Amino acid sequence: MAAMSWKEILLLTGLVVGCYWNSLLCGFAFDDVSAILDNKDLRPSTSLYNLFRNDFWGTPMTEERSHKSYRPFTVLTFRLNYLFSELSAASYHLLNVVLHAVVCVLFLRVCRLFLDKTSSLVAALLFAVHPIHTEAVSGVVGRAELLSSIFLLAAFLAYTKSTGADHSIVWAPIALTVVLVAAATLCKEQGITVVGICCVHEVFVAQGFTLPMLLDTLRRVLQGKDGFPYAVLQTLLKLIVLVISTLLLVIIRVQVIQSQLPVFTRFDNPAAVSPTPTRQLTFNYLLSVNAWLLLNPSELCCDWTMGTIPLVESLLDLRNLATLVFYTFLGLLVYHSLRYRHSSAKSVIMALSFIVLPFIPASNLFFPVGFVVAERVLYVPSMGFCVLVAHGFKIVSHKGHLKKISWLIIGVLLTTHAMKTFNRNWDWESEYTLFTSALKVNKNNAKLWNNVGHALENQNNYAKALQYFLQATRVQPDDIGAHMNVGRTYKNLNKSKEAEEAYLLAKSLMPQVIPGKKYATRVAPNHLNVYINLANLIRANESRLEEADQLYRQAISMRPDFKQAYISRGELLLKMNKLTEARDAYLRALELDPTNADLWYNLAIVNIEMKDPSEALKNFNHALELNPRHKLALFNSALLMQESGEPKFWPEANRRFLIYVEEEPDDANGYFNLGMLAMDANENAAAERWMRKAISLQAGFRSALFNLALLYSQSKREMDALPALDELLRHHPEHIKGLILKGDILMNHKKDTSGAKACFERILRMDPTNVQGKHNLCVVYFEERDLPRAERCLEETLALAPNEEYVRRHLSIVRSKMAAMSAAGQPLTSAGGATISAKEEKQKRVKGGKNVRKSPTERGGVGIEQSESLDSSQSDKRTKGKSTKEIKDIEKKRAAALKRLEEIERILSGLCSVACYNLY
Repeated sequence: MAAMSWKEILLLTGLVVGCYWNSLLCGFAFDDVSAILDNKDLRPSTSLYNLFRNDFWGTPMTEERSHKSYRPFTVLTFRLNYLFSELSAASYHLLNVVLHAVVCVLFLRVCRLFLDKTSSLVAALLFAVHPIHTEAVSGVVGRAELLSSIFLLAAFLAYTKSTGADHSIVWAPIALTVVLVAAATLCKEQGITVVGICCVHEVFVAQGFTLPMLLDTLRRVLQGKDGFPYAVLQTLLKLIVLVISTLLLVIIRVQVIQSQLPVFTRFDNPAAVSPTPTRQLTFNYLLSVNAWLLLNPSELCCDWTMGTIPLVESLLDLRNLATLVFYTFLGLLVYHSLRYRHSSAKSVIMALSFIVLPFIPASNLFFPVGFVVAERVLYVPSMGFCVLVAHGFKIVSHKGHLKKISWLIIGVLLTTHAMKTFNRNWDWESEYTLFTSALKVNKNNAKLWNNVGHALENQNNYAKALQYFLQATRVQPDDIGAHMNVGRTYKNLNKSKEAEEAYLLAKSLMPQVIPGKKYATRVAPNHLNVYINLANLIRANESRLEEADQLYRQAISMRPDFKQAYISRGELLLKMNKLTEARDAYLRALELDPTNADLWYNLAIVNIEMKDPSEALKNFNHALELNPRHKLALFNSALLMQESGEPKFWPEANRRFLIYVEEEPDDANGYFNLGMLAMDANENAAAERWMRKAISLQAGFRSALFNLALLYSQSKREMDALPALDELLRHHPEHIKGLILKGDILMNHKKDTSGAKACFERILRMDPTNVQGKHNLCVVYFEERDLPRAERCLEETLALAPNEEYVRRHLSIVRSKMAAMSAAGQPLTSAGGATISAKEEKQKRVKGGKNVRKSPTERGGVGIEQSESLDSSQSDKRTKGKSTKEIKDIEKKRAAALKRLEEIERILSGLCSVACYNLY
C-alpha cells in the first residue's frame, strides 16, 4: 500500500477548489432555507441541548410533523458557522468545499488499500470532479453527506488496522471504529452502513475468503468432518462485536424517533403508496435510474419527486429492460468478485460494497423514504463507482495498444466532468436559478413549478408567481399544496374571492371523514393548513368570524394535536373578545408545546386584554426564560413594567429595552421608551440622547419630538425646545399639545405674543371647544391690554368648562382690573385700538348671550400674573399730584392689592404646574 504524497493532496485540493470556488458566490437555496435560515437551533440563544432533541430542521423529534432526520453533529457545524459569520452564505459554502476536499483525500487513502498508486489517484480525481456531487457540496444541507462520509471513511480506515502482524485481533482500532460509526450516524443516518463495508473487507479482503470457500467450510462443519478454522472464528468474533454495536446504535436511533417513521405523502414518493406490483417494479427501475446518473450526469435535477418519473405499472413496460440490464451487470460483478481471490476481485467487491450498502437506506426497497431520486444520496455510492472506473482503467491501460487511448478517455472524462460541475454550481446561486434549471430537465414535477413560484413570491412578483402555481395545478390537479399556493397568491394580489375559491378547492381534495380512522396516517400535517389559510382569509370579514372559528375547530377535530390551529383560533377569539376561550386555546397549545416562547407571549397578550397585568408579566417572563432574546416579549414586558408606575420595575424595564434595541437597532420605538424611562428617573441627559436617537431613525416621530421639547422645557431650556416643536408641527400640524407648549414658550420666554396668539388660534380652528387653547388665547388678549376681549374670551371659556376654578379666578382678576381702570378714568382698549367706556363695557357684558356648555379639556400653562404686576407698577405713576393723606390712603390700598395679587400668583402657579403636567 503506497502512502499519499503532498503533491497528490495538493492536486486533489486544487482540483476541488477549481471546480467549486464559484459555489462561494451562491446563496441559500431549497432545503437550506429550512435547515439554516428558519432553524432556531443555529442561534446562540438556543440551548445546545435542543440540537440533540430536535431533528435536522429544528423540529422536536416528538412531533409528528418531524422529518425524523436526526443529525445533531451536522447542525452543530451550522451553529459554528452562525457563531462566526451568522447568515453569511459564503462561509457555509466555504466549509462545504473544505469538507469535500477532506473527503477526497481520505478516499484516496482508502483506494490505496485495494488499488495501485495510479488507479487510486484516478479514482480520487474522478470523485473530486463528478457532477453528481454538486448537490452535496453546493447545497449547504449536503454537508450531512460530507461529514458522514468523513467519519465513514475514517471508521473504515481504523477498522483495517484491527488485524495485527501475527493475524491477532487488535481491539483499540475496533473500539475507535465503533465511535466513528456513531459519529457518522449522528451526521447522517447512512453512516451506520460502514459496518457492512467493514464486514465485507474483513471476510473477502483481510481474510481472503471467497464464497465457494465459505460454503465449503460451512458444509464441512455441518457434516461434522471439521470444525471452524481459527481464522474464521477470529473473523466471527470481530463481526459479532461490530454487529452488536450496530444493533445498539439502531436501537438508540429508533428510540430517538419515538419508534415512528415520518409521514410522507404520495406526492413525495408516489410509488410508496402504489399497489403491487407497481411499487416493486418502480422501485427496482429506480436503481437503474440512479446508476445512469452516475454513468451520465448530463441532466441533473434538484428534485425528482412527484411525477418526475412515471410509475412502472406493468411488466410490459419497456423500462423493465433497464432494470434487467442493471441486475444482470450487477450480478456478473458480484459473481466475479465472490468467486476469485485475486486482487481484481478484491477491488470489485470493495467497490460494490461502497455502491450498494450506503445506498440501501435510500433505495425504498426495505422502507419508504420521502423522495424518488436524490442526487445527494449518491455521494458515498459514487466512491464505489469511481473505484470501478479506475479499476477498469487499470485493466485497459495495461494493454499496450490501448494505454494512450485509456489515458485520453480519462483525461476527457475528468475535463468534461469538471466543466459540468463548475457550470452546475451556478444553478445553486439562488432558488430561482435552481428551480428554473430543474424545469429544463423535467416539466412533469408540480413541486418544481411550485418552487419557482415560491422564489418569485419571495421577490414580491406575485403575478408571475401565480402563473407557475397555476401550472403546478395543471400538472398535478390533485396537489393540495399547489391549490393552497394559488389561494395565497390571489390573497397577496388582493383578490379575495379567487383566493377563497382556490382554498375551497384544496379543501375539497382533503380526505373525507371516516369514523374511527386516524387522519395522521393519511394527511400530511402541512395540508391541514388549508383550514388555517381559509379561516385567516374569511375572518377579515367581521360578519364571518364564526365561520372562521368553525374551520379552526374542524382542523382540530381532524388532528387534536394540531398546535397551529389552537394558536390561530386563539388570535380569532381574542379578536371576537372571547378572552376566556382565547386563553383556553393558548393553554391547550402550551400543553402540546410548553417550550414555545411565542405561545407564552400570546397568552400574555390575552392577559393584558383581560386586565390582568401581573399574570401577563408572569407569562412574558416565561417566554423570556425560553428565549431570552424574544423581541416582542422583551418590548411589551418592559412597556408593561414602565406603565405600571412602580419605580422598582424601571431598572429591569430599562435592561429589557436595551436588549431589545440590540436585537432591533433600527426600531425607533425601543429608543423612545428608553428615553421615557430616563425622563421618569430624572436622567435628563440620557433621556435627550435616547429621544434624539429615536428621531434620527424615524423622521417626524410624533411622541419623541414632543417629549424631547417637553424635556427641554422642564429643564429650563425653552429655546432648545422650539426647534423640536417646529419639526413636530411640520410633520404633525394638528398636534394640539405641541401648539400649546410652543405658544407658552413664545409668550412667557420670547415675549412673542403674536406668535403665541397664532398657535392658540390655530388650535381653536381645529377644535373650537379646546378649553386649554381658549384659555391661553384669553391670556394673550390680556397681555395685549385688550381687557374687554379678554373678559369675553374668559366668559366663553367658563361656559365651556364651568367647573374649572382657575378660569373663574382669572375672569375675576380681569374684571377687577377693568373696574380699577374705570374708576381711575383710564380707557379700556379693544383689540382694534378703540376705547370703550366702563359703562359700555358693562352693557356689553350684560347683553352677552348664553353659551353652550362643553366638556372641559386640558388646562393651559399660561398665567396672567405678569400683566397684573406690570399694571400695579403703573399705579405708582398715577399717584403723582395727590395730597399726602390721599397718598397714604393710596399706599395702604396698594399694599393690600399687592398682597392679594401675591396670593393670586401663588394659586396660579399651582394651576400652571398642573397644566404642565397635563401637557406631559
